[in-house]
Amino acid sequence: MFKNIGKSDKLIRIAVAILLLAIVQFLGITGTLSVILMGLSLVFLVTAFINLCPLYLPFGINTCKKKD
Repeated sequence: MFKNIGKSDKLIRIAVAILLLAIVQFLGITGTLSVILMGLSLVFLVTAFINLCPLYLPFGINTCKKKD
């Protein structure tokens, strides 16, 4: 499977997802904003675990290290 997310990018995405979930949980954010933040968190987690960011494809971005 094609991968375009490197290790550091993956860790940043997971950290941001956890941060967004913590913000929603501990600050008591409700309503539309909480749904948007949880949706973003889910997108970050899914893209981190499948190592593919569809938004990187049209721009030709690839943060994976090349294997020699």
